[in-house]
Amino acid sequence: MKKNTLLIFLFLLGITAFGQKVTTSIDTTRNKIGAQFNLTLRTTVDTTAKVVFPSGTTFGKLDVIRDYVIDTVKKDSQYELIKKYGLTQFDSGKYVLPRLPILINNQRVFSDSLLLEISNVKVDTLTQKMYDIKPVIEAKSSIGSWWKYLLIFLLIIGIGVAIYLLIKKYQKKKLDQEIYKTPIEKATSLLKNLENKQLWQRGEIKTYYSELTDIARIYIEEEIHIPAMESTTSELITALRNVANQKKMKLSKETLLDLEKVLKQADLVKFAKSQPLEFEINEDKKRIENSIVLIHKAVPEVVIEEGDNALDELLKEKLLKKKRTQRILISVASVLVLFFGTIIFLIATKGFDYVKDNFIGHPTKELLEGEWVSSEYGNPGVFIETPKVLKRIDLKSQMPKEGMALIKDMQSFAYGSILDNFYIMVSTFKYKQEVDIDLGKTLENSVQLLEAGGATNMILKQEDYSTKMGVEGKKGYGTATVINAATKTSEKIYYEIIVFKQDGGLQQLLVLHNETDKYAKELTTRMLNSVELKKAGE
Repeated sequence: MKKNTLLIFLFLLGITAFGQKVTTSIDTTRNKIGAQFNLTLRTTVDTTAKVVFPSGTTFGKLDVIRDYVIDTVKKDSQYELIKKYGLTQFDSGKYVLPRLPILINNQRVFSDSLLLEISNVKVDTLTQKMYDIKPVIEAKSSIGSWWKYLLIFLLIIGIGVAIYLLIKKYQKKKLDQEIYKTPIEKATSLLKNLENKQLWQRGEIKTYYSELTDIARIYIEEEIHIPAMESTTSELITALRNVANQKKMKLSKETLLDLEKVLKQADLVKFAKSQPLEFEINEDKKRIENSIVLIHKAVPEVVIEEGDNALDELLKEKLLKKKRTQRILISVASVLVLFFGTIIFLIATKGFDYVKDNFIGHPTKELLEGEWVSSEYGNPGVFIETPKVLKRIDLKSQMPKEGMALIKDMQSFAYGSILDNFYIMVSTFKYKQEVDIDLGKTLENSVQLLEAGGATNMILKQEDYSTKMGVEGKKGYGTATVINAATKTSEKIYYEIIVFKQDGGLQQLLVLHNETDKYAKELTTRMLNSVELKKAGE
């Protein structure tokens, strides 16, 4: 009886041991150097069983590069445990994956051994296309490009100030020449300036005689008040003789003859291309100087009263004020012409959008060129680089009650709004109990939330998505229409939604912007390329 009992016990023990099976599978038995083999071990046990899968950095001569978390699937009153590994090898050849021990209730069960083949990567340098080395791309400064516009602004202001100072200097010089107490003082000063120019010494005889006779004519016109500048030589001499007789001016015939001689000589130089000799030029200058002095002495002296001096000072002050106003207006006009000329040139060469974005400003361009922030949001954490720090928001009020009943923890962070030019939101969810998460359905639910927020005409496209570290998820993208709150007009937006599921939870990233905003597109690309997820259990 005892013998039969022992046999039955051993038989049942054998059934138990036989029942503890491990299924071994691998995605491929042939791979290239450095490529990953995905090994899967499966076993079905009671809910109270204790299972320990193998661990280590190598399985035989294969390196373990990934050790995934055990997946548990409930089947009736049992659990199916699924353990995955990532294996690789960096030498070509054939390798045996040995039987791996699995402890089930302290009983050792082995997986199947597998024969794997590693092949070299074929390098073809003959048929493949060859490309030139890409040029060096200058890295953008962290301070942005605002200093360029400041420099242009300061340069325009500097040019305006320089123009103002030059005009002021020119007008001051001109004012010094124009403001004289008496005509004789003005004529004397102009004659001195004429000699300093040394025109006839440089061969500019025609210009010299023209200015010399103009000085005499201007003096006579201002002193005696006859139209000397518009008169011919003979008309001027005749008018001068008549005025001298009328006012009883003591002008000798020799004085009038000397003046007439110089004026005729000037006419010959200007119209007949006559070339006086050096001594003749000096004599003509002396004749003009003597004529002016003698005419001045012949003019009856006018007593200038104190009131007249005050009037002259007032006129001088008004003239100075007028010149100052002219300088300011010319300088401002020059700056405006230079500024708008630069704007027109840039519009013609770079386009209106370039000028608008760089001088008037563009919100998303400023975000793109600003200082970015790298941070972790939610639980499990979502790592992302953004132009601004995302602020925590409360979405519980927008979630349906039946959905909130299943959620254990929900965290959301955002920048902007759905009606802004740019909006980003990161959300993580943890459920109270195990939930079968359909990422495709999750994307559809997210689109419905956007529609509830005011978006219409939504188009959704879906595709698989994977981060640089290999975390897999799903991406939805498309376009929609929203109403701009400021202009009350409809605008087309572009959106991208990325969802992941880990540890019985959900992680979601939403980005949307104006469809035609090229800077927002660069923003989105940069952010999505920086996304990485903290794996459950880390």
